[in-house]
Parts: sequence; structure tokens; C-alpha cells
Amino acid sequence: MQHLITDVSEDDFNVAVGGQVEIIGWLYQYYNTEPKDQAFKKKKYLESDIPAVTQLFTPDWIVKYMVDNSLGRYWIDVLKARGDYRSDKEIADDFGWRYFMPAANQTEQVSIQSESTKLSAENIEKVTLIDAAMGSGHILIYAFEVFMQIYEREGYSRRDAAKLIIQKNIYGLDIDTRAFQLAYFSLMMKARGANRRFLTLNIRPNVFDIPESGELSSADFQEFLQSEDEEKQLDYLLDKFRYGNEYGSLVQLAKPVDWSMITRISNQKLSAGQLSLNSIVLVENQDKLREISTVGEILSRQFTIGAMNPPYMGSGKMDSVLGKYVKKHFPNSKSDLFAVFIERLRSLTDRDGYYAMITQHAWMFLSSFKKLRSVLKADTLINMAHLGTRAFEEIGGEVVQSTTFVFKHQTIANYIGTYERLVSFDSQQKKERAYLAAVKNTDVNYLYRTNQANFAKIPGMPIAYWIPKSLTNQFKNNPSVSNISFVGLGMRTGNNSRFLRLWYEIRISSFDPHLTNPDKTFDYVKWVPYDKGGNYRKWYGNNEYVVNWANDGKEIKDDTKRKYPQLGDNLGWKITNENFYFKQGLTWSFISSSNFGVRFSTMGSIFDVAGSSLFSDSNDVLFYLEALLNTKVAFYILQVQNPTLNFQVVNIKNIPLKVKNTETVTMLSSASNSLAKFDWDSFETSWDFTTHPLLIHIADDNLSHCRSPVG
Repeated sequence: MQHLITDVSEDDFNVAVGGQVEIIGWLYQYYNTEPKDQAFKKKKYLESDIPAVTQLFTPDWIVKYMVDNSLGRYWIDVLKARGDYRSDKEIADDFGWRYFMPAANQTEQVSIQSESTKLSAENIEKVTLIDAAMGSGHILIYAFEVFMQIYEREGYSRRDAAKLIIQKNIYGLDIDTRAFQLAYFSLMMKARGANRRFLTLNIRPNVFDIPESGELSSADFQEFLQSEDEEKQLDYLLDKFRYGNEYGSLVQLAKPVDWSMITRISNQKLSAGQLSLNSIVLVENQDKLREISTVGEILSRQFTIGAMNPPYMGSGKMDSVLGKYVKKHFPNSKSDLFAVFIERLRSLTDRDGYYAMITQHAWMFLSSFKKLRSVLKADTLINMAHLGTRAFEEIGGEVVQSTTFVFKHQTIANYIGTYERLVSFDSQQKKERAYLAAVKNTDVNYLYRTNQANFAKIPGMPIAYWIPKSLTNQFKNNPSVSNISFVGLGMRTGNNSRFLRLWYEIRISSFDPHLTNPDKTFDYVKWVPYDKGGNYRKWYGNNEYVVNWANDGKEIKDDTKRKYPQLGDNLGWKITNENFYFKQGLTWSFISSSNFGVRFSTMGSIFDVAGSSLFSDSNDVLFYLEALLNTKVAFYILQVQNPTLNFQVVNIKNIPLKVKNTETVTMLSSASNSLAKFDWDSFETSWDFTTHPLLIHIADDNLSHCRSPVG
């Protein structure tokens, strides 16, 4: 205990410097460490696993970035609409909002569009902010501070402001009871700091643990129902919250609910003559209904500001209940919960309001989120701090890449957004310092200004804010790789340990690495070459794996039919692009953390998803495209479309072409292939190895022990 007292900084507990929030948040995350580690080992997460695996404490500076640039920006809009002559930056500096990023200079027309006249009459008591997955309340606590600043400038006392902020301005929801309790406690203490009598005022924060209705139905409230319509409305509401503790803020009420009727039912008392042994159960059910009604009303309204760090969970980890719900209600963003919450927070935000988030950056680029990007283009991307890797101290490595951003829920044509590219700064602290430097000096080379309409000129509409106009025009004005070749995924065996081998693990008599006419050789060939990606390598090589394709792949196809009987004979999603098997083409590794290398694949191979491939009937086209795709320019264009670890087929297809010097390029590409093949075949890991280069000048009669068995 003495060590705890001496080792922990006093500031960690000092409310004046934010210590209260920090210590509560970190304690909550530490509490979840063990259950999170256990849950990560599971193929599918249970409902009880969701709070632990999706909780991540938001760094303090990112919280301030989101709130300053959403709530702060909204209030600056209000002041400007009232006639405040100061610049955005001057107002932000006056309030002390260090993380507010001033917008780019806009045309007069854009300025008129973005400053709605209704803002001039805005009342701070009517401005609302919601965090739809609040965790321990970090965002809400900082929002309280910003609201307090605004209230005081509007002439309110701190005592009155504390009451009003808790009653009218701040809302939060979560599925984790412990998180809710910590957020509740933090807000109460924050209010108590501004109003010493607050704990005696019988005011509760508008933060809630999202309930679930379980087995409740209208039958449990039959005594209080007055019509069939009331029964239907009640059943509709209860059904929406059947899995409330799993869906959380994703619960949506598409039909209107008579909340006064629900309130009447949840508060009505039985007359003395109706009392029975079931009275206690009824009272408990009414308590549950009150909780559902309160949260239901919140989820059926809209807020001026939305701000959150959403949960992260890929669709493959969702259980059947959550997975089906997300696919049905959020088809544009179903691949991951963080993307689903982008849509949900957007729907919870008023028209003309702002919503701010920190998420993984995959939604900006991947084809699986193209529909989401199409939805978001109806709003205006005001600011983005593209964080990349290492945005969170406790997450290392290059896997989790993040971005934090602010949208205005309004279309503002020709708006010039501001983007801070912080991906090259390799720690949380360096990213923060770089961001603050950009706030002070917008001439830094990692700050970009662009109209989001430019994104639509690039295939797939990636949020590629940093690319020069000349490259945008290349996409717009030139054909692409897909115009002169076929690019596609290959096979998914469904059981690699059963159907794949390294070539030197098999009986050599059942393998032919040079099939010129596969259809006529399957009477003796069981194993055929298999392009499966591998390490970064250009031009030729990584020929290591073979696949069991005896009898035209009968075992693989039969295994697929057995596992997925509902598909019948439609195996295209597993045995993909079979008509291109055994053709010569180009292949590459689907996953890479460093660079992009394309290799020539000779006739006689099958290709995999991890070794996606490109085909053409012309050797010259193949050599030309191989040269193009192995350039730094191609790698740059791939990163523009998708700066993740994956090189997707659609990204290769969309690379623009500007064909010239074809004879020279194809000749050099062919020569590079020959050199790379010679290098690959110089080692015994190649099935075409004959003699090591260092032994090439040894007399033939001394070479017998140096030759490969294949030779």
C-alpha cells in the first residue's frame, strides 16, 4: 500500500487536472483485462464477452479533439450567427479549446450555407450531446467542462449550470453495468465540484445501463391495458429490447410509440381489491418497463452533438443474435461494429448537428465499406486526424490503425475539409504534439485541405485526402488494369491442412510442376502447383505449395458440398474462377506489411485467395502489367486506395494505365523474370533446382551428389 501511495502521481487523483477521469477509466480497463484476454481466445463472442472485448479507454487528447471540434465548433457557429466578428481560432483560443482545428478558408457561398440563421436564436439549455457507448464516461466528463464554460459565458452561475448540464445537456448509454456505474459516479462528482449541494438535489445524470426485456410481453401488464392498440405498441417496444443488453444503442424504433401510455402503465398502481401474490412480480416488471421506456425515448430522439469511441468487433466474431440483427438493420456497415455505430450515431444526430468519433480507419478504404462511404458523402467531413498505428499506448504493432473525425450532418457543397495526416508519428504522444503543432501552424507538410467531392473521382471512393490532383485526374481520364486483363480471387480449400502440402512433402511421382495440358494428365497427377502468396518477392518465385486436385478436385469439392449442402452444386464462392486455373498469369501476396511484389506464374498452377492473380491471353500484356505493378508508383496508388495490410483484387483492378514504350518495357520485364527464376532455382527449395551456382564449374563426373532428385 505504501508503494501505491508513493508511486502513483497525485495528479492522477486531482480533479482539477482531469485525474478523476483518468484514474477511473484506467481502473475500469484494468478490471477488464483478464476477461478480455479469455474472450479473445474464442471463435465467437458470447453476449457476456462483449463489454470486455470492445472496451478501450480513449486517450485524453482524442477526447478533447472530438468535443472541441463538435460541441465547441457548434457553439462557435452559434456565436458567429449572432454576429461575433472574431475568427474561429480567436473564439476557440478565448475558451481555451486547444484541440480545436480552424477550418480552411471557404468561399462566401459556402460560408452562407454553413451558417444557418436559426443558430442565432440557439439556447445553450437546448444543446444536447450523446455518447452512445460511453464506457466510464470520459467523453461526457470533458463535455461537462465545455458546457460549463459556455454556460458561464452565457451568464449562468456555476451552481445553476451544473444542474442544467446534468438535467438537459449530457446523455450516455452503455451495455456494461460497471461502466454505467462509473460514468454515473464521475458525473455526480463533477457536478458536486461545481455545486456543493448537488448530492442533495435529487438530480440523476441522464446516463443509463441499456436494459433488455427478456421474456416480458404485454400479457404481463394485462391489468393496465385499455385497448388492442396499446397491447400492440407495448409488444413492439418490448420486442425491440428483447436483446437490449447485446444490441445496446443499436436498438432502433422505426414506429412511433405513445410514451405517455407506456409511462401510465409503468406507474399505475393496482387497486386494493386487485392485490395478490403476483403483485410483487408486477411491480418488478413495471420497474423494468420504466427503464426500457426511458432508454427507448432517448434512442428515438436526435441530439445536437454525437461523440463516441464505438465498440470494435468484426462480423466473424459476432454471435448469431447480434450478427443477424446487424445484417438486417445495418447492411451498409455490417462488417464491423465500429462502422455500424458510425451509421447509428449519424442517425442520432440532428440535421445540422455534428458527430465525432474515433474508429479503425478501414471504413475509409476497404471495398466492404463502400456503401457506408456512399451514405456518408451526404454529410460534410469537417476535419479528420488520421492517426494510423500506435494511437493507443496499450496497443502496439501495425494491425490496429485508427482515425478520429468530425462530420456535420448536412451537405455543404464545395466545402474544403481539413485533414491532419499523423500516420508517420510512431507514438500516442508524438501524434498529439504533431496535431497541436498543426493547430498553431497550418503550413506543416502533413496538413491537407481538400473538397470531399474529389474522393468520388477515385474508384471505390476512398477517403484519400492526401493525393495530388494530378493523380486524381489519372483515375478519371485513363483506363485501368481491369480494361486489359482479368483480375480475380482464387480457391478457398476450406481445409488447408488436409488439401495443401509443401512440394517436398509429397510423393514426387504424383506431382508434375510443368503441366502443359492439365486435362490429359490427371490420370496420374494428384498434386499440382498452388500460388499462395508468401513473402515479399518480385518477378518470379514463392513456388512452394501444391494442392490435391486429383480427379478435377473431387475431394475438395465433395468436402465443400458436405459442409455446405445448402449450396448444392454452386461452389463458385469456394472454388472461385475455376476457368482460369492452370493458365499463366501474374500473382501476388494478399497480405503484406512492407511492399507489393508481383510474380509471373507459369502455365499449370491453381491460385488461392492469398495468391490472387491476373490473367491475359497475351504474354506482352502480362509482362507489361508485371512491370507496371512492380513499380513504386503502383504501390503508392494501392496505398491511396487501401493503406491497410491487404492488397484486394478491386484495388489492383482500379490502377490506372498509361501505356507507352511497350516493347522496351516488356523486354525488360521478361529479362527480369528470367533473372528472378534463375535466382529462385539456385536453391534446393525450388522444384526446378539442379545445381547450386557455386558448383557450376565443377567437373561433371563430380556432380552426382550435388544434383536434385527431381533432375
